[in-house]
Amino acid sequence: MNLCDFDGLTGRVITPEDPSYQALRQVYNRAVNKFPLAIVYCLNEGDVSNAVLWSISHHVSLRIRSGGHNYEGYSTGNDILEIDLSEMNQITIDETAHLLTVEGGVNNRQVYEFVSSLGYPFPGGTCPSVGVSGYALGGGWGLSCRYLGLGCDNLTKLRMINYEGTALTASPQENPDLFWALRGGGGGNFGVIVSMTFRLPGKIDKITLIDIRYPDSDQEKQASFIRTWQDWLAAADPRITLVSRIFNSIEDGLGILARGFFYGPPEAALGIITPLLRLGGVKYTLKYLPFLEAVNRIGSFYPPFEAFQSTSRFVLRDFTDCESCRLADMIADRPQGSSYAALSFYALGGKVAEEGPSATAFTYRNAKYIIWLNTVYDGCKCNNAAWISERFCYLKSITEGAYVNFPYDGLPRYLEEYYGCNVRRLKMVKEQYDPLHVFSFPQGIGCNICC
Repeated sequence: MNLCDFDGLTGRVITPEDPSYQALRQVYNRAVNKFPLAIVYCLNEGDVSNAVLWSISHHVSLRIRSGGHNYEGYSTGNDILEIDLSEMNQITIDETAHLLTVEGGVNNRQVYEFVSSLGYPFPGGTCPSVGVSGYALGGGWGLSCRYLGLGCDNLTKLRMINYEGTALTASPQENPDLFWALRGGGGGNFGVIVSMTFRLPGKIDKITLIDIRYPDSDQEKQASFIRTWQDWLAAADPRITLVSRIFNSIEDGLGILARGFFYGPPEAALGIITPLLRLGGVKYTLKYLPFLEAVNRIGSFYPPFEAFQSTSRFVLRDFTDCESCRLADMIADRPQGSSYAALSFYALGGKVAEEGPSATAFTYRNAKYIIWLNTVYDGCKCNNAAWISERFCYLKSITEGAYVNFPYDGLPRYLEEYYGCNVRRLKMVKEQYDPLHVFSFPQGIGCNICC
C-alpha cells in the first residue's frame, strides 16, 4: 500500500517506510518477529473507531497492542493493522467513590506511580511495562492477588470500541454479559478496551518486600523446595503472595528463589515464611518499604526485552515426591543456545479463591498456583521451542488448563485449556458482540471454531 491508502486513519500512523518502523514493530518477546502493514498510535476513542472501520473497509485484519507483552505475539502480526494504545495513558481518580479510571494504554509503571503518590496500592502486575488492559482482561495475577484479588476482580466498568466503531460500556448494569466475559476472557477478543475503572484499595503506608534465595542448589534441593512450597502455600496467610522459582542459569547454575509482598510488618512476615527457610544455605531479606519502592524493586528484575519460549499450567493438587523430582529434572539441562531455564510457581488462593469458577471468565479459582516453564535464549528458536514441547507433555499429564496471559501456541484444545467450563458462554458473548469476527487472532475466541 502507498500512503494515500491509509486515508481514514487518524492518530500517528507508522508504515514500513518510516525510519522508526523497525524499532516500533518489536514487542517484548524478541522471539516474535512480525511485520504489520501499519501501526496506528491512537490518541482518543475517535482514532480507535477510525482504525476499526478502516480495517473492515480495506479487508485488513487488525490486532490490538497495549503493552506488547503477549508471550506468543498475538498483539501483532504480518500484514495487519496494529492498533497501539500506548499514547492513551490518562489516569483519573475519584477518591470519594474509591474508583480509579485508566485509559487503555496505561501500563503497570504508570498506574503504580499515580496511585502511590496518593497513598494507595494497586492489584497490578509485576513487569512495569505490561499494559494494565491486557493484564486485567486475562485475569490479572499479581503480587497482591491473594490479598486484594485478581486484577479482573477489581474491575467495575470498562469502555470498549466494538466492531462497528461504536463505544459500549460494560458493567454489572450495562451489557453485563460482556462485563462478565471481559474479566478473564483475554485481551483482543471482543473489541478495543479504551478505558477501565477499578475499585481502589484502602490507603497503606508500607508493605514488606520478601526476597528468598538458595544460590547453591542441586536437583534434590529443588525437588525438596517444590514439596515445601506446596505444603506451605496450603495454609499461607492471605496477606502474602509469592512467586517462587527453580532455575538453571548459565551464570549462576542451579538455584531457587522466591519473591513477593506481605501486607504487614517484617516480623509478622518472618513467622509466615519460616517453613520456606529450612532447606539450608538460604539467604533472605525482609524490607519494610513504601508500596511504590517495593513494586519498583520487583520491576527492576525485568530486562527491557528478551527472547524466550514458555508454557503455563494450573496446579490443582499436590505433587508426589516422584513428580517433584521429575519437575526438577526438567530444567537440569538447558536447550542449546539457552542462557536460562526455569520452572516458576505463581501463588493463588486467598481472595482469588473466594469467587466461583463461573463468576468471571477466569475459571481456575480452585487452583493452588500457576506453573510456568520458560527458556531464555540468544540462539536457535527451534531448539528452545522443541525443548518446551518435549516437557509440555509431562506437565500436561499432572496439571489442568493454561493461563491465557501466559499463552502457548502448542495447546491442542486451547479454548478449553484457557477457559474450562466457560467456553460455551464466551462463544455466545463473542457471537453477540463481534458477529463478524473483526477481532481475531491465533487462539482467539471464535464461535464456530473447534476448540
